[in-house]
Amino acid sequence: MSTVLHFTKYQGTGNDFILVDNRERLFDNLDVAFLCNPKFGIGADGLMLLQNCEGFDFEMVYYNSDGNVSSMCGNGGRCIVDFAAKLKVFSGSKCSFKAIDGPHQAVWDNHTVELEMKSVHEISNDGNAYVMNTGSPHYVLITENVDAIDILTAARDIRYNETYNAVGINVNFVEIITPNTIKVRTYERGVENETLSCGTGVTASAIALAKKLNLTGDQSIYIETPGGHLNVTYSFNNHAENVYLKGPATEVFEGQIKV
Repeated sequence: MSTVLHFTKYQGTGNDFILVDNRERLFDNLDVAFLCNPKFGIGADGLMLLQNCEGFDFEMVYYNSDGNVSSMCGNGGRCIVDFAAKLKVFSGSKCSFKAIDGPHQAVWDNHTVELEMKSVHEISNDGNAYVMNTGSPHYVLITENVDAIDILTAARDIRYNETYNAVGINVNFVEIITPNTIKVRTYERGVENETLSCGTGVTASAIALAKKLNLTGDQSIYIETPGGHLNVTYSFNNHAENVYLKGPATEVFEGQIKV
């Protein structure tokens, strides 16, 4: 017997998601891979369930398009905050929610969301690249002319090598435009392709910039991605604290599908 699923499609700088209100816990066993398939389902980089959570305004449960539960998604976090505002889950401009990597605070302002990300205390090197976890694991290589990179070949050589193959890693290629402006292209594990934007990826890339340029103190980094512009602020002294990701969260359409 089929059930009708009401969903809302969102995109955050080109990173697109299916949002589902699951506060009644009616949709705990969705075929996420089918729903995220653009040929047979709705199509998206991922699917999120908004659920009740004691002590928080809501819980964010995120799945990659392959159907597996994912680590934190920054653009998804911004979109689900806007979705929660639409549903009147919280009042005013501030909210708190629980995600797979722990609690997050956010500020909503007319479809622009500033999202608190986790502090980053460990940054390691892999050759010339920086490796860190910003809620999801990221490999960041600062290079030149990122538009010319064959990203699928270059990123898959890293994502599937002996070091990262078992768990997987997201791969970011970063071009420095100015000391506080970078251009980023990201290959995401789980999607197994380039996405137009990745929130945890641009956060990692902005923090890698501080390591590369020996920056200290409060930083505000502007990021150009194929899907749009984002801003990452943080305080840096060999590690990053007070990390915030800011950018637009855009509702695309609502719909229904039988599941």
